[in-house]
Amino acid sequence: MTSPKMEGDWGEAFREHAMETSAGSGTAGVESKEDRGLVFVVRHGETPWSRSGRHTGRTDVPLDEEGRLQAVRVGKMLAGCHFDRVLSSPLARALETCKLAGFGETVQVDSDLMEWDYGEYEGRTTVSIRQQRPDWSLWRDGVPSGETPAEVGTRADRVIASLIATGAMTLVFAHGHLLRVLAARWIGLSPQHGARFALDAGALGVLGYERETPVIVRWNEAGKTP
Repeated sequence: MTSPKMEGDWGEAFREHAMETSAGSGTAGVESKEDRGLVFVVRHGETPWSRSGRHTGRTDVPLDEEGRLQAVRVGKMLAGCHFDRVLSSPLARALETCKLAGFGETVQVDSDLMEWDYGEYEGRTTVSIRQQRPDWSLWRDGVPSGETPAEVGTRADRVIASLIATGAMTLVFAHGHLLRVLAARWIGLSPQHGARFALDAGALGVLGYERETPVIVRWNEAGKTP
């Protein structure tokens, strides 16, 4: 099976891809990929803090001009694709991305999709933090007065449980680090492995199945600048 074309209706191409793949790979007694549904994930568009590398957890920073353009491009990439569920973090940058992409009317807010709580490191860059803790790693150490990788993983697991139970075609708007943990947990890796899944502002990924095995179908795809 070749990868679906990335031009035009990106979301619809993946839906067709799911139908074709499930039709050719069904196993008796096992739900097909199409039956289980794909999960499209979108990192919110750029903000002034994300542009400068500041850790943005629970601070409600709005999108900047580029972030709003990225959100519109997401909508163009997903034009024509029907989703049974649309979920979003309650934070403004995720909800604004959802609305500008054209999915605001049906969105459901899920607090488990909020970004990593960075505690005392909120608003600081990695460079700044490492001036005090040279060997610090978010993925290994977590943050003082904030969340550990395991705690973020627990939230991601709750989201995944809901996605699997529903089995619906779902679109999720959330945040970089949370979605990287979600991707890692989707394929059975530890939250720390989220470090391996770079995800740019305004980029999309698709989580799905090959037969009964959870897989990452596509990752860190972004629309072209007009």
